[in-house]
Amino acid sequence: MSENFERALPRAEEIDTEALLAGIIRWVEMETPSDRPDLIDLLLDHVEQSFSGLPVEIRRIPSRDGCGGQLVIEYAPEGCEGQPALMMGHVDTVWDAGTLAERPVKREGDRLHGPGIFDMKAGSYLATETLRRIVEKGLVPPRPIRVYLNGDEEIGSPNSRETIEKLAAGAAFVLVPEPAFEAPGTVITARKGWARFSLIAHGVSSHAGGNRTDGRSAIHEIARHIMEIEAMNETEEKATFNVGTVMGGTRANVVPDLARIEVDIRAEDMATAERLVARMLARRPIGEDVRLEVEGGMNRPPFMRSAEVVRLYEATRALAEHLGLPMNETSRGGVSDGNFAAAIGRPVLDGLGCNGAGAHAVHEHILLSTVAPRAALMHAMLMSRHFQDLAIG
Repeated sequence: MSENFERALPRAEEIDTEALLAGIIRWVEMETPSDRPDLIDLLLDHVEQSFSGLPVEIRRIPSRDGCGGQLVIEYAPEGCEGQPALMMGHVDTVWDAGTLAERPVKREGDRLHGPGIFDMKAGSYLATETLRRIVEKGLVPPRPIRVYLNGDEEIGSPNSRETIEKLAAGAAFVLVPEPAFEAPGTVITARKGWARFSLIAHGVSSHAGGNRTDGRSAIHEIARHIMEIEAMNETEEKATFNVGTVMGGTRANVVPDLARIEVDIRAEDMATAERLVARMLARRPIGEDVRLEVEGGMNRPPFMRSAEVVRLYEATRALAEHLGLPMNETSRGGVSDGNFAAAIGRPVLDGLGCNGAGAHAVHEHILLSTVAPRAALMHAMLMSRHFQDLAIG
């Protein structure tokens, strides 16, 4: 099959890794925490400027409600046709402004460390730079290309979800350069859905020594819910549960009248997700004279390994073989904006970013040896007509 792919597709060994690393480092050194739309705007300004004078259409969606802005770049030269190929990533990170002063970008052997580099500035940069190079060379892809960047993914994509779903609905297929896990060459073909809840117990305060029985402990109430929720990890085969935060009480000698937990639920399919969301929202107080508030719901629906996803993956595997690159697939419990696109029935391939480790952790890094292979694969997916014919049937 490999002989059917275009001969001119560049191989990883032909790509200047150092030039790409310079661009990745530039992005990492522009800090973009989710709660700083002003800093996110500076990075999006930088991206816009990199396309100055090139024949692309750029649409900027301003930041609002404390969330970072969004950027859509489209290349549709004469000669390409059909629905666009969509590559989408985020530029916001979980790291506060000033983190770089404490933990600057550092190169150690095959590792390049930096806050936000793995999740997911390296991948978003490669997607953007791949398009820029295609445009700069005047290449004509089989179909239009859109690159989409948002600045609120790490906080649930509250403002960008509508844009993501609209862009995905009109796309032939969706490529997400989120970080790649496991062995080099691995991509993601399924992700669990994500729901999040807050449970707040309201009890009655009293003196713990003098009149303890007059009180109603909110912490005791919340503790019983914690035990029940965590126990569902043993009974629910297609979901996981985690009580991630516990807050409550004032002093050891006071029966607490307020306690709160936050619960994270991951579900493999929509039926399971909907059932568990309903179950959580239906929770009632266990103890007497206690009031319970339950807030929350689904943030991202499950990304299922559908027949369309499998076809896209198999086309990618054949293309990778032609390029001499490893290729394998995995599923993840973590979510991405790819969940939104997959949930509306679009073919999605996720995890196309660089390999590495440490998402949201101080040892966050990418593997330098995976930069050029990922760049070569992205370029080929956007430029190979044979790949695209296989990918969308």
